[in-house]
Amino acid sequence: MSLKRFGVFTIKKLIRAAVLIVVVSTVAFALSALSPVDPLSANVGANALGSMSAEQIEKLESYWGTDTPALERYFNWAGDFIKGDMGTSLLYRMPVSEIIGEKLAASLPVMITAWVLSGILGFAIGAFSGSRPGSLGDKIARSYCVVISGTPSFWIAILAVMIFSIWLGIFPVSMSVPAGVLSDMVTFSDRLKHAVLPVMVLTLTGVSQVAMHTREKVIETYSMDMARYARMRGESGRKLFFGHVLRHALLPAVTLHMASLGELIGGTVLVEQVFSYPGLGQAAVNAGVGGDLPLLLGITVVTALMVFGANLAADIIYRIVDPRMRRGGSLI
Repeated sequence: MSLKRFGVFTIKKLIRAAVLIVVVSTVAFALSALSPVDPLSANVGANALGSMSAEQIEKLESYWGTDTPALERYFNWAGDFIKGDMGTSLLYRMPVSEIIGEKLAASLPVMITAWVLSGILGFAIGAFSGSRPGSLGDKIARSYCVVISGTPSFWIAILAVMIFSIWLGIFPVSMSVPAGVLSDMVTFSDRLKHAVLPVMVLTLTGVSQVAMHTREKVIETYSMDMARYARMRGESGRKLFFGHVLRHALLPAVTLHMASLGELIGGTVLVEQVFSYPGLGQAAVNAGVGGDLPLLLGITVVTALMVFGANLAADIIYRIVDPRMRRGGSLI
């Protein structure tokens, strides 16, 4: 890729990132503004509000921003965001950037591990199934993918808690660290035990899309002329798969899996609620239920940029691997 073309490519991506931030923040703010949740009642309580004086209620309305017009609140947030300030969380009374950094430190290892494992496992299942269409293994793989794709992740998480935590007692029921233990006393083994079930649930629920797509791509590749010519030359089995089929099925699977990061983040929100895992997903739920607009908008923008970054990485990988893309094509 020439320097000029790289510059155009970079500018286009920056513009798209800016448009993405505007759109997702606007939608998130509009949904929050239309929500029937009253921040004062949700956080103070209706009974407590009834016993407060008008002056106290006025101070609370000023703190939660309910006395300010919606558009004015959004533009105030947007102006601060442009300056690099995501605001202060109304629930945690801390800068939003610090909270997101802290919650990401807990969620990111779980998400990345589950994302990598689900991609590898999904591709392996799809490749195995596509190489043996109609076999017993293919039928089992397809049945698993169909069932998993239609099963809510939170239900699988509840089932995992019942089996592995309550019945078998192998893994902790909830949280990311043992209860009542000081942070400097928590070991890596403790954190690992608490992360196993969330990672397992997110991995098992994330394989179906990649597996089914890879299966169809492998079947399609085996029917292509180049595969027939390879068979005529005496290639078969592993040599045919690794020499011809793999590279045709791998890149589309990578692109699809990059794009699935948004679904993984959505699944993480539900799974973290089941396991009471103090990550970004749980913080997003608390912000939405508690009416913490600065935190909710900050998490929305950060997660949207994570998905955008994953799609951008897939586009760059394609341009590196496929020469046709370097001549000016685009996947995004």
